[in-house]
Amino acid sequence: RSGSERRDMLELHAVFLTVVVGTELSFATLSLLNVRHGAATVAERTEWVTERLGVDDTERLLDYQRAGTGLSLLRSVVGLAVVLLVLYSGLFGDAVAAIERIALPPVARGVVFFVGLVTAVRIAGAPFSLYETFVVEEQFGFNQQSPRLWVRDFLVGLGVSIVLTAIVAGGVLLTLSLLPEWWWIGAWGLFVAFSLAMLVIYPRVIAPLFYEFEPIESGDLRDAVDDVFERAGFACEQVYQMDASSRSSHSNAYFVGFGRTKRVVLFDTLIEQMDHGEIKSVLAHELAHWKKGHIWKQLASSALRIGIVLGVFAVLIEQPWLYGMFGVPETAYAGLALGALWIEPLLRLSAPLENKLSLAHEREADSFAVEVMGGGVALADALANLTSENLANPFPHPLYATFHYTHPPIPERIRYIESEGDAASDSDPG
Repeated sequence: RSGSERRDMLELHAVFLTVVVGTELSFATLSLLNVRHGAATVAERTEWVTERLGVDDTERLLDYQRAGTGLSLLRSVVGLAVVLLVLYSGLFGDAVAAIERIALPPVARGVVFFVGLVTAVRIAGAPFSLYETFVVEEQFGFNQQSPRLWVRDFLVGLGVSIVLTAIVAGGVLLTLSLLPEWWWIGAWGLFVAFSLAMLVIYPRVIAPLFYEFEPIESGDLRDAVDDVFERAGFACEQVYQMDASSRSSHSNAYFVGFGRTKRVVLFDTLIEQMDHGEIKSVLAHELAHWKKGHIWKQLASSALRIGIVLGVFAVLIEQPWLYGMFGVPETAYAGLALGALWIEPLLRLSAPLENKLSLAHEREADSFAVEVMGGGVALADALANLTSENLANPFPHPLYATFHYTHPPIPERIRYIESEGDAASDSDPG
């Protein structure tokens, strides 16, 4: 290489490291600020946290936040170090060269690459998952898994990841080979179709591989559910209780699917921890996402974002420098992997744009739940209950929340719900 070429390459490496390492350091700093801000605010508002949220031991809540954040930072630092080591040691280029020597069609070689990459990432992340489950979650009383069940879930999860990776990677690479100029448009269509399919496949095929789902067909709980359905003008026969307690004591609920495939799922831990009024308010909130078209709006937003990302990919994988930086053969699958390293920081930095839409939807869903339930007391109590039971951070740093939160912070939600409830009471002629 000439002197100017070497200088250009050095500049590319400097930009690459600045973008990738700089983004990681920025988010790590933000995580530390979030923990400090949460601790300081909890100390200032201990009485409110204790009385309104029902958190008897605020130090335990803060310790849980510190433990989770510390583990997350360690995982991120080790992950970044391994990626840079693999790239700059030449291992990545050697792996791609080895795959290129396999006597398979180009698309099949790409599938082998991505399946191998996903498998390696899952295995590398296993020690952190083990520590999280059997040290952090165990220490704070959340873990309900045995080591044998963890191994079983890990292997099943790995199998599911391999199958889905093979399908998506195969589809994208095949599209790229058939439509070299406009492949990203075809890939965009595949991603949209895949997202729609997963709304049906996940609850019916994938989730039952890990949890048992029992229909709620009769009894007081079913009566409570039907009451919410009637108030909300919603029809759905598929209401299930999920045995979340087989893995963890964390609680939640969700709505998934569309048309005849839609279903409501309540964690058994949620049913145990809340009264029927609170459960109904949580359910009303979840139903709002269907009634208000949030699912389709979020899908459209994701489709737009994916389209932009794929357009950037289409430009990146055509650049010789992308491969030359690390001495990698110019193959489509290697270009997609290397391009992802440049795009991932941009996705993280642009997260507030997508979060803004989700935040608006959550406020709208809270308003809907208050209207359906005729007040906000039950929903506010449910959110306080969830925060207390899950040891969630009630006071995230505003900047951290901007980049990470798809739901408004709990104090803000409670204030909003209570004000909506008061407004509803004032407007009630009775």
